[in-house]
Amino acid sequence: MLILRVEDIDRDRCKPEFAEAMLEDLHWFGLCWDEGPYVQSARFPFYQAVLERLRTGGFVYPCRCSRREVLLAAGAPHEGEEEPLYPGTCREKGQKGTSCSSLPSFPDTHWRFRVPEGEMLFFTDGALGPQTAIAGRDFGDFIVWRRDGIPAYQLAVVADDADMGITEVVRGADLLLSTFRQLLLYRALGFTPPAFYHAPLVYDPATGQRLAKRHAALSLRQLRQSGANPETLR
Repeated sequence: MLILRVEDIDRDRCKPEFAEAMLEDLHWFGLCWDEGPYVQSARFPFYQAVLERLRTGGFVYPCRCSRREVLLAAGAPHEGEEEPLYPGTCREKGQKGTSCSSLPSFPDTHWRFRVPEGEMLFFTDGALGPQTAIAGRDFGDFIVWRRDGIPAYQLAVVADDADMGITEVVRGADLLLSTFRQLLLYRALGFTPPAFYHAPLVYDPATGQRLAKRHAALSLRQLRQSGANPETLR
């Protein structure tokens, strides 16, 4: 069963007309799905309930620093945009005094997941084989909820995968490190993680750059308008 999910939580990048064009292009391309489309921007109350579970369990803490990290956390990280290691400025504050579950949601406060520093994490990828990372060294405390009231990519996809019963995730190899963050969220929330397959990215043989809108790569819409055959593209 294939599920279509529109990951449109970043309001600055995602417009309704983009989603409509995507559906039209996917139909032309010949992709058929069994369920959906599910739209993340309509599921904020569900994500808030998941955040509250993390707060109650003491897995997250409020943080007011590093605006750039907050902005990057909203969407899936792209090549060259990997989150820098968080220095832990607000980590100790989140451990003192009142428990996270009773802390109010202050304006201009976002929520960061406290990783188990030094723990080695492991999973077997369907394409790349055994993968390991060390929490606190390869990645630090990461944002799960932005200060402007928007869930971060990591929280939204984990919550959706669990709620929709996703058993297999196929995505680009540039999201490999994000998988370790998500595995920690699955564990904290008591969810069973899906199997992962991180496919190699497609690169332009002339420039060596990955095919992406930012590098003026042809979109599916442009290929369609040029008269390309969808069966050949598939």
